Amino acid sequence: MPNPRFLFVVLMLALAGCATSDRPPERPAPVIPESTWRQIDDDILAASREATQQTTNHARELMAEWMNLVHRRTDAEFIPWFSSYWTRQALTMRLAWYRLNAEGKRDEVVERLALHLQEQYRERVLEPVAKELDPDRIMEKTTKFHIWLLGELLRKIPQRYGVPQEQFDRRIKEIPAIALAPPDARSASLYQLLHSEPIDRLPAYVALVARIHTASAGAAEARTASAGMTSVARRTSERLTSELTTSSVASALAAAAGRAAGMLISLGAAGFNSLVHGREQPRTEAQLRKTLNDAFDEKWLELLRDPDTGVLAGVHHMVGRIEESLAHRPAPSSRFLPLGASRPAGRDAPPRPPR
Repeated sequence: MPNPRFLFVVLMLALAGCATSDRPPERPAPVIPESTWRQIDDDILAASREATQQTTNHARELMAEWMNLVHRRTDAEFIPWFSSYWTRQALTMRLAWYRLNAEGKRDEVVERLALHLQEQYRERVLEPVAKELDPDRIMEKTTKFHIWLLGELLRKIPQRYGVPQEQFDRRIKEIPAIALAPPDARSASLYQLLHSEPIDRLPAYVALVARIHTASAGAAEARTASAGMTSVARRTSERLTSELTTSSVASALAAAAGRAAGMLISLGAAGFNSLVHGREQPRTEAQLRKTLNDAFDEKWLELLRDPDTGVLAGVHHMVGRIEESLAHRPAPSSRFLPLGASRPAGRDAPPRPPR
């Protein structure tokens, strides 16, 4: 009589054979023609450019919001401070001190006064506004918006051409999106960029943002409208120099006239300066407002257009790497490596994820 254990093993093998025979055979991955891959590459480029255009519009909106905040605070805080009589007196004393130490070098006096006005403008306007919004924050917002929008546009491409998702993913893993030179030497593929959640944990993205912040810090003085402040400082210096001369003459006359008459002369000079200041204040404020607005309009455009330090610097970097890769890459072969297989390292190898 057969061994029961032997019969049990035979029964299990028979059942396994039946189950295997009932399972439908695996379908081979479809072969995508090279012409289709060229069309897909064109669509990736088109999606990148469309995302860039919409991101640029988004950046303009955010920059307009920042500028409105700057203009409102300039009108509410800086211009009243600058045009007040007592600020004028304090600046006159500061100018006299600058002239005393500059040994007659007019440009040095103007430069020191401009630096002082820039510092005041930063403390009274830019730093409070930055608590709500500033160009550095706008740069990060626009970069993340571009990544999200690009992902939404690329999501439709595999369905459009009937390409399996795993083949499309393998394709975009070969497209660099971030490639930083030393000392950072970080890189990330387009696939990594679109599938890192949250993006702030992707080392290459963190390094890119840090590099842009470092570069823009060198141009931070531009964000204080330094050209406008220099113009304001030059006019202020000339006007205060005239007032300082008038004050010096009045002081000399007062000293020569004796105590009682000297007090009247000093009070009269102060009253005259105050009266003149009151009459000129509206014109001074209008001129100051126009100078600062013109300077900031110029810097606003610079912050939008500068590819290295502007609010779209991150977008420019990513789009540049994607377009460089696709513009010089031949159509891929229809024979794909199996998932998990390694590709020989070399010039054409996809960038390796940072460790």
